[in-house]
Amino acid sequence: MSKPSAFQIKVPGSTANLGPGFDSIGLAFGRYLVLDATKANAWAFHYIDQPTFRPALESNLIYLTAKKIADEHKQTLPAYSVDVRNTIPLSRGLGSSGSAIIAGIELADFLLDLNLSLEEKSWIACRAEGHPDNVTASLYGGLTVSTQNQTRVTTVRLPAPTFDFVTVIPNFELKTSEARKALPETLPFKQAIEASSIGNVLVAALLTGDGTVAGKMMEGDRFHQPYRAKLIPDIDKITRIAKENGAYGTFLSGAGPTVMSLVDHDKSAHIKQCLYAAFPSYECVVLQPVNDGVRTRVVSAK
Repeated sequence: MSKPSAFQIKVPGSTANLGPGFDSIGLAFGRYLVLDATKANAWAFHYIDQPTFRPALESNLIYLTAKKIADEHKQTLPAYSVDVRNTIPLSRGLGSSGSAIIAGIELADFLLDLNLSLEEKSWIACRAEGHPDNVTASLYGGLTVSTQNQTRVTTVRLPAPTFDFVTVIPNFELKTSEARKALPETLPFKQAIEASSIGNVLVAALLTGDGTVAGKMMEGDRFHQPYRAKLIPDIDKITRIAKENGAYGTFLSGAGPTVMSLVDHDKSAHIKQCLYAAFPSYECVVLQPVNDGVRTRVVSAK
């Protein structure tokens, strides 16, 4: 089949964990990684919104993901020049690596006519990322709850909750690998039971629109936030200001450093302004969940 002269891949960003859903729960948000690809003689990636970000092709996560799939299928990727527009900040806990992996999988699937199922794409992504929360949210859209073992990943996709998420994005990066070093090797059995039950109640609260209970569960995490809080010196102040102005609860987005607060729509603008006044050097925005996952469309077939 002949390849189009131009096509676009659009991948939503995501938040992971939502507090107690450690390495399991993900939620897609309306910030995007967009690839505009046109036929070329050689592969090239141009980061329009991040001109100083110029990874070599051999270390470009999008290309590496696509090439690995091509190699596994004993095929060659036809060359394209790709303009990359990205509103997902890097290493801030908003799924930048997960969205790049999903983009690479979609790139290979589209160009090589592999017709991979969502389940197959999800397993490829989870093997690359190591955990399913961000990648499944970017792939499926909405709220995803997943479990992964050595041979497969199982995901249930749920509708995105209708709350707003007031988001504070600090001006420093935090690598997930560094944040994982703060975690304990094991948890006592009783603590693990409690931590798991908190995650269960969180999902039920989100599905029923109970912001009060969902917020309590987000702040009641026992898996990772108590250990990572020391890496985010402002999280206690952010939590206090958000709560004083009507937020239901506040949590680390993924491994951090981004911090999110669960908020009703009619309060989100005010809470955002309060947080920005307290942290003028940080980006403070209102993010809304989205139900669409990755999408590919042909721009020009000629």
